[in-house]
Amino acid sequence: MADSVASPTRGSNPVILITGGGSGIGAAVARALAAMSWTVVICGRRSAVLEQVADSPRIHPVVTDITDTDAVRTMVDGIVDRFGRIDGIVLNAGLVRSAPVSELSERDWSAMLETNLTAPYRLLHLTLPHLVKSQGAVVGVSSVGALRASEGNCGYNATKAGLNMLLQSVAVDYGPQGVRANVVCPGWTRTEMADEEMADLAQKHGLDVDQAYDLTTSLTPLSRPATSAEVAAVIAWLLSPAASYVNAAVLPVDGGHSAVDVGTVAFNSRFSVHP
Repeated sequence: MADSVASPTRGSNPVILITGGGSGIGAAVARALAAMSWTVVICGRRSAVLEQVADSPRIHPVVTDITDTDAVRTMVDGIVDRFGRIDGIVLNAGLVRSAPVSELSERDWSAMLETNLTAPYRLLHLTLPHLVKSQGAVVGVSSVGALRASEGNCGYNATKAGLNMLLQSVAVDYGPQGVRANVVCPGWTRTEMADEEMADLAQKHGLDVDQAYDLTTSLTPLSRPATSAEVAAVIAWLLSPAASYVNAAVLPVDGGHSAVDVGTVAFNSRFSVHP
């Protein structure tokens, strides 16, 4: 019975598209899949960083603005023309504009909505016929912010929560046709984007970036941030035959961050009160 289970790696040389593939988690996923001898297409707006990640003949960079419908359609058609199929999508591109609701501009709200939620819808809309044909898989890169509200990040939290439900809806609607759709919710992960946030925090408290990471993960059970490679390994697993019966999952990859009960933090032995 197990031999009849469809997977995105059924047959040779699965083809995976990764958005935001020029840095951070997206770049780490590209390299992890290339090491598995998969064909990987990475897209983003910055040609130079995409070319740096394409350090393997199995990684193919495509400069594309995923907020442009015509550009996305051209990219998808180009992938199918070149490789004959699409077996998986990693929806990794994301945008953060921090502010509470009363201070967040409509322009910044719209930018996050477009990049974090509408662009994934657009890409799925155009690729699902191919994913049905290949009985492929989708992984959305969400955030622990979709599971627990963080101060001053209403737009990011809301759009990432929307991404979770978008992917679960795909899992329900297209699972009967063999398509799997899952979400990972990373906690603090050492990426270029997170480094920028840590630099701001470090400046505020007179710390360096490493100390800022230590501060933000001090009450996370594993007491450290993730590496991009650690998150990428989970995404690669979700795309692989090893996860062939995993569908509609929302999987925290956060070192235990989302399990912490904030109401008991004061009782934590690592927490100190300064008068």
